[in-house]
Amino acid sequence: MRTFDLTPFYRSTVGFDRLFNLLDQTSAEAAPGYPPYNIERTGENAYRISVAVSGFSPAELSIVTKENQLTIKGEKTANENGGKAEVLYRGIAARAFERAFQLADYVTVKNASLENGLLHVDLVREIPEAKKPRSIPISTTAVSAPQVVDQASDKAAA
Repeated sequence: MRTFDLTPFYRSTVGFDRLFNLLDQTSAEAAPGYPPYNIERTGENAYRISVAVSGFSPAELSIVTKENQLTIKGEKTANENGGKAEVLYRGIAARAFERAFQLADYVTVKNASLENGLLHVDLVREIPEAKKPRSIPISTTAVSAPQVVDQASDKAAA
């Protein structure tokens, strides 16, 4: 069984620890290795999950996101060769599968494409403006000190 070591990503990224922990947990929980998949970082805030789905048509695949979970399902339809040929050896797996990936906050699915037997799901982390860090300017001019009001003199004046 393949395992992916994501520790190099921990050193080169700050703030994505939760994302990599979730992806790491997902790969550890999924004991069966079918179908195999890759998780790639394609940009500063962009990721790609590639799943090997050879033999599946786009109609037999479904991609669903609910809350922070991405689920990819594949269900093969009935015998596609229509009984014309007898299969002597079946080495190409065409069994149904379901893969679930936990997504970090603000990660959304942007695109999915099927190419050369690989299903590519592109993810983007879009942080809202309110959550992004802001730079606070530091002024060099002296700020006047706040005035202290003496309450005793206010009462005497009244």
